Amino acid sequence: MTAAQLDTWLREANRRPLVMGVVNVTPDSFSDGGRFADPSAASAAALRMFQSGADWVDVGGESTRPSAPPVDPQEQIRRIVPVIGEIRRQANSLLSVDTTSAAVAEAALDAGADVVNDISAGRDDPGMLALIALRGAAIILLHMQGTPATMQAEPTYKDVTDEVSRFLLERRAAAMDTGIAQHRILLDPGLGFGKKLSHNLTLMRDTAALARLDAPLVVGPSRKSFIGQITGEPKPAERVFGTAAAVAWCVANGAAVVRVHDVGPIAQVVRMIGAISAGKGPDFLKNNGPYAGLTV
Repeated sequence: MTAAQLDTWLREANRRPLVMGVVNVTPDSFSDGGRFADPSAASAAALRMFQSGADWVDVGGESTRPSAPPVDPQEQIRRIVPVIGEIRRQANSLLSVDTTSAAVAEAALDAGADVVNDISAGRDDPGMLALIALRGAAIILLHMQGTPATMQAEPTYKDVTDEVSRFLLERRAAAMDTGIAQHRILLDPGLGFGKKLSHNLTLMRDTAALARLDAPLVVGPSRKSFIGQITGEPKPAERVFGTAAAVAWCVANGAAVVRVHDVGPIAQVVRMIGAISAGKGPDFLKNNGPYAGLTV
């Protein structure tokens, strides 16, 4: 998918779900810290993800795992700009940057990124929403209780789905007030971001309700600790089946984008859910509806 195709997709009512691959250019990611610290390794990983079925790749230079310390914007820029630039030289596919800093977002957009994925929903940096409006980019607004350093310190909710929904609608309104077009705003309930096991499961159970907030819904269950709690799998990289189950449920209930580490198998899951939803086989999916043009 290209940036132009994304803009068309964002305006569609009957969107096919997209697969977003994750490339963490950090030494301390909970899942793959240090694997992609070298720009050539990171860009090669992104290209493999595109070949495996990713519609876009999300590049981040600051870990957002629980208890993670903040990273200076200049260090984030040093980490991510060479990677985004190298990916862009080799592919015209969709790229996003995972950051809460307007300076980092601007550098990433200049290097070739198309979307900003802001886990603070534009709250950390007062310049973020204005930048997105000025550049005409798309933005993902995520719900998080606290910060990565504090978010798992006894998060509490009376009604997690209602509170998350209200927050996301409030942040979308703030983004629109700044001048960002409504169709360029995606919403993320923030699985694992200031939520206990029950909160994550409730939000996933209520995916259909969250998908009715009149915005493309992004979900990121991939390899998260709550999947490990349910499956008994302590190693994040071994949580593929648990992730696949979570993705299947979310996509079947209206999620528009799934953010994942294991692109190949999850792309198959998303495609299978599409076939079941359509009640048709490969020939139909190739030529009709939101799955038209997919290689199946």
